[in-house]
Amino acid sequence: MSGIFVNAEGGLTAAGYALTIVAGIILFLAASYFAGKHSAKKRMSTKQLVFCAAAMALAFITSYIKIWNMPWGGSVTLCSMLFIVLAANWYGAGTGIFVGLAYGILQFIQEPYVLSFFQVCCDYILAFAALGVAGFFAKKKHGLLKGYIAAVLARGAFHALGGYLYWMDYMPENFPQSLKSIYPIAYNYSYLLVEAVITIVIISIPAVAKGLNRVKQTAAE
Repeated sequence: MSGIFVNAEGGLTAAGYALTIVAGIILFLAASYFAGKHSAKKRMSTKQLVFCAAAMALAFITSYIKIWNMPWGGSVTLCSMLFIVLAANWYGAGTGIFVGLAYGILQFIQEPYVLSFFQVCCDYILAFAALGVAGFFAKKKHGLLKGYIAAVLARGAFHALGGYLYWMDYMPENFPQSLKSIYPIAYNYSYLLVEAVITIVIISIPAVAKGLNRVKQTAAE
């Protein structure tokens, strides 16, 4: 059955892409419904949808600007995670998780690799949805910075979980065997933390921080 949707290399067939798009639309609509149902206004405003769509589009575009590629998946990009975190910082964790989930589906369509359903969840759906936890820090002092750090750590946790379950066979032979138990953590956080440092430096520049604050004010009006 899986051969219909996944080819021998672990990529998607035409039927697999079609199923992914349909599933993505269903998840997107379901997330929209529940996000609206539990919001103060009962639904996301048109302005919120536009800002969230813009943030997701910028995240998707910058995900193609890769500073450093890892051999078995993962890369240091030009601050792509930041834009999902911004949506969470503007509108809260619920909306951030919703945007991250939709973005995770886009990432899967962009570069799919399938070993199992739960592996897809760990590497794509849950990992990027986890960026929405930044919203829990939105109202705290230095909320964007704290939220971004929490989001990176949360995303890495799901990647590491997937690593333990599915990717241990790809561990390099020259990796110290005494540290084998931390290989998925070391592998995934190696590129996530490099991107995090780059992003934190950028958003800490006074002019950038001021600009991001203005964007947040506009988004929240």
